[in-house]
Amino acid sequence: MERTPGRVLVIVPTYNERENLPMITRRLRKALPDVHLLVADDNSPDGTGRIADELAEKDDHVHVLHRTSKQGLGAAYIAGFRWGLAEGYDVLVEMDADGSHQPEELHKLLDAVAHGADLAIGSRWIPGGRTVNWPLSRELLSRGANTYVRLALGIPVADATAGFRAYRAATLEKIGLDDVESQGYCFQVDLTLRTVRKGLHVVEKPITFVERTVGTSKMSRKIILEAFWRVAVWGVTGFADRFRQRR
Repeated sequence: MERTPGRVLVIVPTYNERENLPMITRRLRKALPDVHLLVADDNSPDGTGRIADELAEKDDHVHVLHRTSKQGLGAAYIAGFRWGLAEGYDVLVEMDADGSHQPEELHKLLDAVAHGADLAIGSRWIPGGRTVNWPLSRELLSRGANTYVRLALGIPVADATAGFRAYRAATLEKIGLDDVESQGYCFQVDLTLRTVRKGLHVVEKPITFVERTVGTSKMSRKIILEAFWRVAVWGVTGFADRFRQRR
């Protein structure tokens, strides 16, 4: 990194990721030794939380947040954000546990924050971004969802559903977390929209997204449907607000 953005916390939500967590921890600690890791485990029945505790016992840069049940991606990140803000971290990062987000590319997001970005997104759908081992159906779904988001919400972000991203602590405080109820893809869109509507600076950096090789995806029809209807509601609400302001 050319500049330092301050103390960095990478938040990794886990649910049944016992095979992936040691690997992603090693890669992160090797790529960026000064960065801290918070594992937010939703009481995984496969023992992921116990493995996280073992990693934390051996490394003072690894921390564990045990949650009582599986409450969804958005809730896990909100809990992680609150933990990180209370501990005084300057930058809070979202990253998957399954290796789809490469820790070796995190420096791109941190560089963007260090140079003024309020939110830096690791994007698959800008020049230089790509996916590896993704079936055509998943790529079409992601590209279609992001096109829908841009048209419905009018935000100039190519990959608003992306889950590899870095926020300034001040950004999270400005956009507010108390009334966030969205999950999955929709959670990422929600926070992106809040950031844009606050007039904050969003930067996208190209990344290579690698499909997981171990474990199962948490994607479901419920998550997709939630994203569709919430984006529609936000789009209508935003249009109505703009119409009232013009009048």
